[in-house]
Amino acid sequence: MSPRPTRLRRVSNPPLISGFRPYGGMARGGQPQSVFLHLEEYEVIRLCDFENLNHHEAARVMDVSRPTLTRIYAKARAKIADAVVNGKQIIIEGGKIYFDSEWYKCIGCNCLFNQPEKSVIPEKCPLCGSGGIINYEPVDASTPVTRRTPSDICVCPSCGYEKEHEPSRPCKEEICPVCSSRLMRKNNLLAKDL
Repeated sequence: MSPRPTRLRRVSNPPLISGFRPYGGMARGGQPQSVFLHLEEYEVIRLCDFENLNHHEAARVMDVSRPTLTRIYAKARAKIADAVVNGKQIIIEGGKIYFDSEWYKCIGCNCLFNQPEKSVIPEKCPLCGSGGIINYEPVDASTPVTRRTPSDICVCPSCGYEKEHEPSRPCKEEICPVCSSRLMRKNNLLAKDL
């Protein structure tokens, strides 16, 4: 059985620097050794130790569970301790993250991308190089647009009112707030019309 895929972690901004080097004596063996601090580990240290958020608050900011945040925090502290005690340089890069910034869509190739530098507006698509770029706003921030289908929507057959389907509750148990009719799945309504 393969492990569950890692969920992307939200990072507010990229770090101002890309790492640290030890000052003073030589590293063991004459070659500088490195510790790679992932961007999500940097973000946890920033939120918990610099912003003084507790683990529950920091987990909500990063859009992960509290136990996951605690594991990331423990790894980050161990890496920083290793670097300080053993005189290793710290390189901040990599990780499974996305930046909390504006999203853009290329008109030419429909590529969705974001710009980590919030003050810089992209001039061309990073995939195809086209200059036709528009701001992208998802229909519902909690559900990626690529995953929304008619089966994810409850609709009123009388007035057309729509709402997102709640997985634990059948649409037919929902009452339309506009006309008080019973709702139904949108894909069932579409099949009826055919």
